[in-house]
Amino acid sequence: MASHRAVLAVLSVVALAAVACRGGDGAAPQEGKGGIKVDFGVTSEPCPDTGHSDRGCIYLGSISDLTEGPFKTLAVPITDSQKAFWKRVNDQGGIGGYDVDVTTYVKDNKYNPQIHNQVYQEMKGKILALAQTLGSPTTAAILPDLESTQMVSVPASWTSLWGVEEVVLESGANYCVESMNSVDYAVDELGAKSVMAVHLPGDYGDDAAAGAKIAAEKRGVTFTSAVTQTGQDNQGGAIDAVLANKPDVVILTAGPTDAAVIIGQTAARGFKGKFIGTSPTWNQGLMQSPAAPAIKALYLQSAPWKSWATDSPGHKALREALPSVTPNDGYTAGWVWSYPLKAALQKAAENKDLTRAGVLAAVRQLRSVDYEGMLPEGAGNFAGNSNDAAFRQTLIYKPDEQAATGVGLVEDFFTGPTAKDFKFEKPCYT
Repeated sequence: MASHRAVLAVLSVVALAAVACRGGDGAAPQEGKGGIKVDFGVTSEPCPDTGHSDRGCIYLGSISDLTEGPFKTLAVPITDSQKAFWKRVNDQGGIGGYDVDVTTYVKDNKYNPQIHNQVYQEMKGKILALAQTLGSPTTAAILPDLESTQMVSVPASWTSLWGVEEVVLESGANYCVESMNSVDYAVDELGAKSVMAVHLPGDYGDDAAAGAKIAAEKRGVTFTSAVTQTGQDNQGGAIDAVLANKPDVVILTAGPTDAAVIIGQTAARGFKGKFIGTSPTWNQGLMQSPAAPAIKALYLQSAPWKSWATDSPGHKALREALPSVTPNDGYTAGWVWSYPLKAALQKAAENKDLTRAGVLAAVRQLRSVDYEGMLPEGAGNFAGNSNDAAFRQTLIYKPDEQAATGVGLVEDFFTGPTAKDFKFEKPCYT
């Protein structure tokens, strides 16, 4: 069966022809600086506050969980990191005669799909692309519009849906792969005979649970699952389910505060199994929570890339760009996620086409992305089909009070047997 991404690549030839005269959303392309074709979100006037009066401006939007949602402790650093990433790009000369602005159009989604769509509609006519769209279910709420307007976007999430969506520039392994690898690790290194997925509903939690189930079935271990909701007072059902099933390992896919309640209260009631948290489940503030002793005893953290203090050129550049912040791997994520859009904009500028259609065409030319060592070589293949392009390596960390972000490396980049053999042709949870 042909992959969704491969089919989209064929269909998009027709779509590109249809929108070539109107820029994908009703704007006629114009000639910008250096003879580059532009439409939405690109001006010959300089960006505010960059100090480069000889350059034009590429406006990118950001929609994140900035005030009251379950991922604000990650989302605020993600957003600040991306501002620092693009400032570095501007300081290094910009892109094709243009600076990049990621500060003018920043909106809070409160991790609510309706709000996400509302603020997206407010900014979409003023931006070329989305530098950040945080959350799987929230981004799903605008996905049809992203597709119809050819709005390339950077997700702050890792659902396997992004692997079959051309307009979404994902980085690192998806939740499905992450959970597959975690189950394989649990079987091979911890001797697990039973696995349980405790997860939020929707594209985030369901994707991770699907990966855990696929791996459990492949490895011949018992699998159970329980859906939970966000909120400290909503974890009773999940806690009871863990205690009733007594799994050797729980693949936990929630927010950090909810994770603390689940781990702390199950441990207090005698649970001795291990938890492996999907990457957004962790925040180093958990080490100061009442659940800290249980977390240190029972918790491992899966991850799509290495943490803040890692010795790589990209990590070093991140730390130099944000010298005064308290280390948080939200910063790491925001920085890593930005590389593919930078590569796409550079390629589009080389092609003399910074329209939305031109950026999407540039994405299709990316066979790899230079992550400056933050991801291994071969990451960032957007030209291949969904199976060939899927990145399958993850890592395992454990709580470590001496580490910059509260976790120390246990297992370097690896691909378990389940993810190695799996065919990615559709989202895992469908």
